[in-house]
Amino acid sequence: MTDLVFFYGTLMSGFRRPGRMQLDRQLRPVGHGWIHATLFDLGIYPAAIPADDARVWGEVHQMLDSDAVLRELDEIEGYSASEPDTSLYTRGVTPLTFEDGRVAPVWVYFYNAPLGRAPRIESGDYLQHLKIK
Repeated sequence: MTDLVFFYGTLMSGFRRPGRMQLDRQLRPVGHGWIHATLFDLGIYPAAIPADDARVWGEVHQMLDSDAVLRELDEIEGYSASEPDTSLYTRGVTPLTFEDGRVAPVWVYFYNAPLGRAPRIESGDYLQHLKIK
């Protein structure tokens, strides 16, 4: 598989989310890039949905212990491998394009619940959206 993970919301560096802070020593930042997805603002965090015609921007980290990091992230994101259809987020591997054009597979969590009236974040960049908001 891959030892890279992609964060596009409140798990990005700087948010000081408790679950993420516990993982910091097991993550090594490797850059920024985008995946094919659409981003929505759910209020307290964003939601990415796979889409071929849109981009979601974020940061990429190398996991030093992939199994341990993914177990912790599954807990944070409400993902259960045994019940993916009822999980808040699903976990999968998708291609990511780095800022320099390189492409690599990354683990990502996609939202798996109704969006309601969540507005789309047109830029696909949660940090930029928060600065404007």
